[in-house]
Amino acid sequence: MAFKTRSHARALVGALAFAATSILSGPAGAVEISITQWGASLYGAPVAVAIEQGDFKKAGIDVTGVVGSGGGGTSVRNILASEVPYGEVATAAALAAARQGLPVVLIHSGTRTVAEASLVTMPNSEIKSLEDLVGKKVAITSPKSTSEMVFLMELAAKGIDASKIQRIASGGYTQGLTMLEQGAVSAAVLIEPLSILRKDRYRTVIAAKGLLPAMTTSVGITTRDFAKAKPEQLKALIAGRRMGVQAIYRAPEAASDMVAKQFNMDPGLAKVAMLNMIEPQMWSEGGFSTAELNRIGEGLKLVGEISALPDWGALIDRSFLPADLKTDQ
Repeated sequence: MAFKTRSHARALVGALAFAATSILSGPAGAVEISITQWGASLYGAPVAVAIEQGDFKKAGIDVTGVVGSGGGGTSVRNILASEVPYGEVATAAALAAARQGLPVVLIHSGTRTVAEASLVTMPNSEIKSLEDLVGKKVAITSPKSTSEMVFLMELAAKGIDASKIQRIASGGYTQGLTMLEQGAVSAAVLIEPLSILRKDRYRTVIAAKGLLPAMTTSVGITTRDFAKAKPEQLKALIAGRRMGVQAIYRAPEAASDMVAKQFNMDPGLAKVAMLNMIEPQMWSEGGFSTAELNRIGEGLKLVGEISALPDWGALIDRSFLPADLKTDQ
């Protein structure tokens, strides 16, 4: 999640400064933005819908494309190196960048649930609950990852001592499932839409949906220089995205077709995945909730990513939000 060296961080600041000098005095034309896990998860669904509906143009900015990334520091680097340094990243990645001294500022909330996460086992396994995993091995993707964080939060919610379950870093969701099928672990973490594609091959031990409360899992970020120089562009980006969110909740099936088109995803898969996230209200219209921010902070403390809750007030700038979203949600 965090950047490896401070020299790398300084190089990113230099790249940002170069990009900024070329655009801060010019008008906004067609722009590309960066969204973590674009096409692979549903973080960017509102942006996909907003592009399809022309919502960004209505709001005053022409978003013509999205740069995807594998998440973490890669997403932040994409944003810092882009002509319009704005994008949506995992909250953990934004916090890691801030700790490295990068000039990032949080300007809107993105997603607010981990309901897409689950823990699975083989259909004939003796594992029926989290309690049955005591003394067993569980595959996570990597240390300090979202998958480990969600698993630890589930254990905490059930009052289970995490030290009594061995966590094995598999390197990815599919790799963890391979370990499960080979008998190397008793359960493996999983996430939608992969869990939908493979629903007949595994049995769910527990789903985060309904167990863990809302928490801010992704945020929109920019740089402090760009925030000062181009506030109207940021307001337009937030407004366009908000229209996409509203369209999803208003007509989720129609929105899923737009997401499928933008993501090059099977329409049936997109429909199931999108409808699954309506009840937990996955997508925020942009306003911040301190309670939901603190919940993700507590999760990051569990995996050792941070030692104390962040000073959210120092990281957040609500000035680009519509008036009704500026207060704590």
